[in-house]
Amino acid sequence: MNLVLTFRLLICSLPFAICCLARAQWSELGPAPISNAGDTGRVSAIVCHPTNPDLYYAGGADGGVWRTTTGRVLWEPLTDHMPTTAIGALAMDPTNPAIIYAGTGEANFANHSRYGLGIYKSVDGGDTWLQLAESTFAGRCFSKIIIDPSNPSRLFAAVTIAGGFPSLAAAKGHPQAAGPVGVFRSLDAGVSWTHLTTGIPALSATDLVLDPSTNTVLVAIGHIFGNAGNGVYRATIGNGVMNFTRLASGFPTADVGRIALAIAPNSPSRVYALIARPSDASGGGASTLGLFRSDNSGAGWVLANAATTHASYGWYLNTVSVPPSDPNAVIYGGLNLYRSLDAGVVRSTITPPHVDMHAIAWDAAGRLVVGDDGGVHRSGNLGASWTALNGGLGTVQFYAGVSTHSTNNLRFFGGTQDNGTNLRSTDTLTWTRLVGGDGGWTQWDQTNPLRFFAESQGTGNLVRTINGGGTFTSAGVGIVASDRNCFLPPYLIDPTNPARMLYATHRIYQSLDGADTWTPISADLTLGTGAIRSIAMSEADPLTVYAATNEGRVLVSTDGGFTFVQRLSNAPGWPRVTRELSTDPHRPGTAYLAGARFGTPQVRRTLDFGVTWQTLDGDLPDRPVNVVVADTRCTPPTLFAGTDSGLYHSRNGGLTWMRFGAGLPNACIIDLIIEPHHQRVVAATQGRGMWSIPLVFCTGDRDCDQDTDSDDISIFFTAWDQGSLTSDADNDGDTDSDDIITFLNAWETGC
Repeated sequence: MNLVLTFRLLICSLPFAICCLARAQWSELGPAPISNAGDTGRVSAIVCHPTNPDLYYAGGADGGVWRTTTGRVLWEPLTDHMPTTAIGALAMDPTNPAIIYAGTGEANFANHSRYGLGIYKSVDGGDTWLQLAESTFAGRCFSKIIIDPSNPSRLFAAVTIAGGFPSLAAAKGHPQAAGPVGVFRSLDAGVSWTHLTTGIPALSATDLVLDPSTNTVLVAIGHIFGNAGNGVYRATIGNGVMNFTRLASGFPTADVGRIALAIAPNSPSRVYALIARPSDASGGGASTLGLFRSDNSGAGWVLANAATTHASYGWYLNTVSVPPSDPNAVIYGGLNLYRSLDAGVVRSTITPPHVDMHAIAWDAAGRLVVGDDGGVHRSGNLGASWTALNGGLGTVQFYAGVSTHSTNNLRFFGGTQDNGTNLRSTDTLTWTRLVGGDGGWTQWDQTNPLRFFAESQGTGNLVRTINGGGTFTSAGVGIVASDRNCFLPPYLIDPTNPARMLYATHRIYQSLDGADTWTPISADLTLGTGAIRSIAMSEADPLTVYAATNEGRVLVSTDGGFTFVQRLSNAPGWPRVTRELSTDPHRPGTAYLAGARFGTPQVRRTLDFGVTWQTLDGDLPDRPVNVVVADTRCTPPTLFAGTDSGLYHSRNGGLTWMRFGAGLPNACIIDLIIEPHHQRVVAATQGRGMWSIPLVFCTGDRDCDQDTDSDDISIFFTAWDQGSLTSDADNDGDTDSDDIITFLNAWETGC
């Protein structure tokens, strides 16, 4: 240790340096949109200015409220700073278009249709926003908000449960998720609300329309699993008790699920209802019951068209609208979009460049504007041709399992909701779709960057490229297609042997030939009905494997995945693929577990292969945590928690938590990657694309308190004396004299 003593003596001659670091800024990485497709993430709501044909507002399903003043060229986010980015409904005051309401919580009932936190209101065209009625509506979602043109302080709102299979999975245990749903009224411009229940059931209201000619409101009760109370109800508008009557004449009373409504603006006695059948418990079965029409304000109904509109996803996509000038024209959609010019009897397909329809609007020029799983599309000829309006609209929803290039810090790879798996380029800084469908987990061979993997939804739908994405071939041979999965199964490459891989369904598969073939090696790790939603492999010992199931079980294997021991049975979270588990790169027995649910331990750590767990939540706000990772270069390690509303970090073992960096939207963080070799954190969001930020902690800042002082020297040399990798300043996996030189150089310069 003479070398150590020598360097310790040299410390006395070094200047005292303090690393005064400004708060680091997040950088948006995109995509906005995907370059070769023109698509971005799901848009659930659209509202257009009544006189300005270039002014639109769009609500991202989990991307917040956006505005364009150019009719497509440039979109700007308006609500990144607000508590949630989940948007279900938009409304513009017909008497003052500068007043806009946004109902938070997306009422499309999917696992990723997150809970809301009340209503946002702007009185200056979206420049500033006020949050209203959180205590009334938090934990639930908005399907529609309507403003009474005769009295703009009077509002009506259709409110639903949050989505998910099983039911309310998207609510993530919010304490108000089971609160009242149905139709609500405000008489003071959104500040306070009354639940209207006279004559109408308190079930999810999936749509509502206002008929100014008769001074009535029509509400669609469309509980997606079916209910005897499902149907359309009407009441006279007023400030007192509103008595609703069910409109039953000709309207179906059985086999009714989600309902969408539209009223003809220039002939309000014409009303359309698009009805899906009830969903089953797994999310299927919700096919089309029919498009129904009323010519007398809902008093009587006829079946206009019974052709398939929804496939089996009528619970997720169901929308209908009438052009401002023609009551016989009706535009409606589910999986595809359809047009009828004879009151619904004959239809033609007019699907825009992306399927899955969620919102229909009409701009001031009379053009058709739709929101779908690919963003915003517009047609000036009732769907004969389309233009994508997604320039700069960064609402892409990533899934867990993003990956990065081993040496090129400009290349990223990730799967997205209904927009495939996409690669970010280095020359044009654009994203290119390489694999279609719902893109899921990815893996990039860190020893050979030309080799990487992608998948689409379902079991065994794994593909591989060995030429940098030029071509892909199937890599799922041996994986049984009937195995249960978490929609997008997780899989891993052994960091010490890239020919060895693991793939998770309800059991673990292994490949020893780089995914040419697969063999099941474990028993069923679930209780017989679930699937594995997360796996993690120790870099220090790849035979140590952690797994979490969507039933809340956490299991550990020390023989490479052949046998597992259950260590937890109460780890609730999101039912789809997650990266809730992460490991310490130097200690196989140390792992971290995220809890994506309110009111439960949200950050946990084990030091003994899962035998015991510590809760490290400290003062972290009670909100779901989807991913936890640790920067182990510091003592104690710096913890990062990706929550449903931004990224937090702790430098003292989880006692206290703070926001990390500036400029990151309060979006749902679904994945995190810590890259010490690139000195950055990469965050993938579900609704606002991908972001990165420099790691602000210096190599010489060993206690991560953002300065370099004598405490750092003591920590470093104590670790060096013990041979600990926390003194591995040059990150080469050992402790030697190079680390001392690296550390002291960094300490002397204050970095």
